[in-house]
Amino acid sequence: MSFPVSRPRRLRRTAALRRLVAETRLSVDDLVAPLFVREGIDEPQPVASLPGVVQHTRASLRAEVSALRGLGVPAVILFGIPEEKDAVGSEAWNPDGVVQVALRDLRDEVGDEMVLMADLCVDEYTDHGHCGVLDSHGSVDNDATLELYARAAVAQAEAGADVTAPSGMMDGQVAAIRGALDDAGHVDTVILAYAAKYASALYGPFRDAVDVQIVGGGDRRGYQQDPPNAREAIIEIMADVDQGADMVMVKPALSYLDVIAEARAVVDVPLAAYHVSGEYAMVQAAAANGWLDGDAVGMEHLLSIRRAGADFILTYLARRAAEILQG
Repeated sequence: MSFPVSRPRRLRRTAALRRLVAETRLSVDDLVAPLFVREGIDEPQPVASLPGVVQHTRASLRAEVSALRGLGVPAVILFGIPEEKDAVGSEAWNPDGVVQVALRDLRDEVGDEMVLMADLCVDEYTDHGHCGVLDSHGSVDNDATLELYARAAVAQAEAGADVTAPSGMMDGQVAAIRGALDDAGHVDTVILAYAAKYASALYGPFRDAVDVQIVGGGDRRGYQQDPPNAREAIIEIMADVDQGADMVMVKPALSYLDVIAEARAVVDVPLAAYHVSGEYAMVQAAAANGWLDGDAVGMEHLLSIRRAGADFILTYLARRAAEILQG
């Protein structure tokens, strides 16, 4: 018994046909490169758990961003590793702190040709590794932390950030930051809220990259999203939009494609997804063992995130993906 050729089968016959009718497209315009800059080093330092990723010096950061510009990548997001840490993370808003200095360098390097984003949290800067200031019981004090975020946001804007990206999952963080930016005259600075950031097991390589370790026990499950909950994530996302977020993010990406799809259905602001360090590292490790084609799987990952509804993707694959997409 034979069956007639189906319409979908006919439309898959050649590469040109498949390209013509593709429902989802991945472009270099969809990519944001996360980059690490470290204070007090003379040479870039490889991150062992993130093959191909380094902690940059100021000079190597400029070179990398210039190369990304040449490949057409429209944006980068910076994470800083300071020489000195303290209980409140004061280097996060120091005008001469590592990220603020790097922002000024990059603004001189690329002008307005690229979007400069800065992660806004204090875990890289605190000696205890939490995303905020601690109270007398060792718990994160939400309201006291908002004051720190506001100061950091203004420092980033004054250093040249187009986008400040609060990632600490504090209640009211977007409203506090928007108010501080507006009061300081930075009404055009964009807020990209990590609106649904899950307490995921996939962040280990990132914490290696930023030298963050929670001291004295505890974890971040009290303020980051709980992995079983998707409806709760939409409440968080809508709260950030209501407070003035210009863009919102779901993090991680692959384990939370359902959350990305639901967020896309309910919000009209640009939606980002973070293809996080663990998602990247798993592909790199498998590829290094010859178990899969790293480029093919990586591109499939990014395409699936776009298919779920993300407008753009923060990914450690940004440079390699841009090279592939540019041919």
